[in-house]
Amino acid sequence: MSEDLMFVSPDKYIQGAGLLEHSASYINALGSHPLIMADALIWKIVGEDFATYLSQHDFDVTRVTFNGEASVQEIARITQIAKDNHNDIIIGLGGGKTLDTSKGIAEEVGAKLVIAPTAASADAPTAGLSVLYTEEGSFDQYKFYQRHSDLVLMDTQVIANAPVRTLISGIADAMATNIEAKATAQSHGTTMGNGAATFTGRAIAAECERVIWKYAYEAVESNVQHIVTPALDAIVEANTLLSGLGFENGGLAAAHAIHNGFTAVKGDVHHLTHGEKVAFGTMVELVLQGTSHEELNRYIEFYLTLGLPITLEATHLDQLSDEEMLQIGKMATMPDETMKNMPFKVTPREVVNAMKAASTFAHTYEATHTIKPILPAK
Repeated sequence: MSEDLMFVSPDKYIQGAGLLEHSASYINALGSHPLIMADALIWKIVGEDFATYLSQHDFDVTRVTFNGEASVQEIARITQIAKDNHNDIIIGLGGGKTLDTSKGIAEEVGAKLVIAPTAASADAPTAGLSVLYTEEGSFDQYKFYQRHSDLVLMDTQVIANAPVRTLISGIADAMATNIEAKATAQSHGTTMGNGAATFTGRAIAAECERVIWKYAYEAVESNVQHIVTPALDAIVEANTLLSGLGFENGGLAAAHAIHNGFTAVKGDVHHLTHGEKVAFGTMVELVLQGTSHEELNRYIEFYLTLGLPITLEATHLDQLSDEEMLQIGKMATMPDETMKNMPFKVTPREVVNAMKAASTFAHTYEATHTIKPILPAK
């Protein structure tokens, strides 16, 4: 039996400079007793001001500090706080793990969900699923929810003030969207929305990549200067809305499977962000697919210009033994991993070979071309 075509999305997405400070009317439509969860750093940067603003607009605000790991245990802990305080809205304020945790809490409580990212570092904000980890930080599971968020608030001034590394990480995560969606379509695979890809989902994934090629460099330069520009607006939308809808309605494949495979080993690879790991995973997927010389070089130049890690040395994987590399390959090709959406079977050894090849190709490009990084040398 063929799968039904399916398209899923959040109820409402709003983007603009200074949005958090004029969001009361949007949130008021959902309830009056929000629980705001953010980590300690985000509370200092923007959380206290946001909570005070809502209190001044007659919201009864509960404040909770997120412990930093998106785990089943953390969802349970904050769920109990929300139940004790009779919160009717859960507001996740922060990065991907904070947002993923807030989704689980909202479902457990039966509350409305507001997602308020403080960086455009990944495509978690619009997705109806969470990536959960163990309390030790190893990949645990994809958690799928019955519904999406009720409201996504993207304050582009907050994002312009965020570290540039976060925006570049989001660009890397978003660049994987169309590559993985095309692989999933070719294999007639299942999307993260648990259906067959629609033309709409595939078109969004393609538009995501087009916007990135057109605006990424200028958006990064805007972020360096902490200013909101049309280019920054475009990339915030690409990193968040286009990538989020694109991956969930288009499907994931090798790039994210390899990202998850990294949790099979210990080491400095875990000092990288989600998007930085996905950048290398995307290169590996391109190699597995037998991408042409010209196209592969285009991606290599793009990643190197943004300072993304696409060699074994840059990802610290050169520190691993061959057996440890094979463990990554084994985890990336587990039966329930998104590697199953590749249009051909991939073995653990093929993953290792492609990782080594991707690194070699990047080194060769560096040795034969002049790379002009967009950011100044550290």
